[in-house]
Amino acid sequence: MKPFKIVFMGTSDFAVPALQALASASYEIPLVVTQPDRPAGRGLEIKPSPVKQAVLALGLPLFQPQKIKEPESVGTLTKLQPDVMVVAAYGQILPAEVLKIPKTACLNIHGSLLPKYRGAAPVHYAVMNGEKETGMTVMYMNEKMDEGDILLSEKTAIGPEETTGVVHDRLARLGAEGLLKALALLADGKAPRTPQDPAQSTYAPRLTREQCRIQWARTAQEVVDQVRGLSPSPIAETRWKGLDLKIHSASLKDKDCFAKTPGSVLGIEKEGVTVAAQAGMVLIREIQPPGKKKMNAYDFTLGQPDFKPGEILS
Repeated sequence: MKPFKIVFMGTSDFAVPALQALASASYEIPLVVTQPDRPAGRGLEIKPSPVKQAVLALGLPLFQPQKIKEPESVGTLTKLQPDVMVVAAYGQILPAEVLKIPKTACLNIHGSLLPKYRGAAPVHYAVMNGEKETGMTVMYMNEKMDEGDILLSEKTAIGPEETTGVVHDRLARLGAEGLLKALALLADGKAPRTPQDPAQSTYAPRLTREQCRIQWARTAQEVVDQVRGLSPSPIAETRWKGLDLKIHSASLKDKDCFAKTPGSVLGIEKEGVTVAAQAGMVLIREIQPPGKKKMNAYDFTLGQPDFKPGEILS
């Protein structure tokens, strides 16, 4: 059987391993669709997406429509007559006119074990919620958000100190491997379609600034999970004397003790800064003051003589 002709749609770095896997497997890729170049970083310079950078390195045809639902975009895809469309972290909702273009299937690679954590930030929420396990799902797309039938899924454990960044990168690799398995099943006519159970669904919408603020009136484990779930981006924050301090890393110091005032600084040592939660203590290891790079928490206190035991983080 002739290999599938595949149109790939993706934008973020999560999609890059899947694209590279398709190219290495010698699938015909007549077009890669990604978002237009956007401002990024502190200087808001116009930068290409990670997928565009990968496309340029691979020498593949590229398409960057402002809106995939526009008639011109739909026409471009229709003319290619792809067998399969693969979508991974593309960033736009595909209309029905696009979903019906491929002859065989329109597949999506999602960074969770669906139906859990449907939405834009599945990895962040899994880590923030202290999940011990997550995974990736290859599903058949429909017009609803992450509600299509499941073709296959792969599980992976989440280590107690792993950040969203670490889990994200592993899921991206799993997604690439899972995609190749899914395409092989499709080619052999053995690809299953398992409907999702809506009663088991949970959602992972885009993160808000408020979700980045550390709530010290929680358990120490919940605070640590919040910090690692927001690392490396968008980063957890706490406030001290009018300063928004970004907390890049933290660990569990004690889970059983109870303090009178959650958020109070209990101790400072070279290992970091110990802060009281509602239950237990958190060791802050890395802090980033406004306008500066992240630093060891102890080094931060050396430049802030007012930051001492008894101070309150809000």
